[in-house]
Amino acid sequence: MKRFHIHVHVDDIATNVAFYSKLFGAEPARIEADYAKWMLDDPRVNFAISTRGTKAGVDHLGFQVDDAAELAELAQRAQAADMTLLDQGETTCCYARSDKHWIVDPQGIAWESFHTLDSAPVYGESRQTVPSAQAAACCGPRGKSVGMPVKPAGSACC
Repeated sequence: MKRFHIHVHVDDIATNVAFYSKLFGAEPARIEADYAKWMLDDPRVNFAISTRGTKAGVDHLGFQVDDAAELAELAQRAQAADMTLLDQGETTCCYARSDKHWIVDPQGIAWESFHTLDSAPVYGESRQTVPSAQAAACCGPRGKSVGMPVKPAGSACC
């Protein structure tokens, strides 16, 4: 079964952990000085925040899968959609060891598909040679950030 994944860059971990914990009615499944992750079942989502980005906002979207067969299926779907696939293979990112690949959608938004293999003690270290800009980010290709600006107080919605 797949789990939707969202990764948001934030300016302050503690403030955002407090906010999202109240919003989700749950504490993070993992918390570090620069990272927190909630593994929610309703809705089924892996929601992560970190201070590792260049600007606040949604960094990337994706799917976390339960096994290698589901990951292979997502890779086949990406290739069928004529998307260029960056296969990172086994890598360490976001305090986890995972097998993963990336695509960038037509708008330039990065999509990650991954199967988590184990926990890791560090935020990231690629086990595959990737261009230096990607290695610095550790988490795949740099598509366009989906970041949404914060609305000033009293501004109209939508």
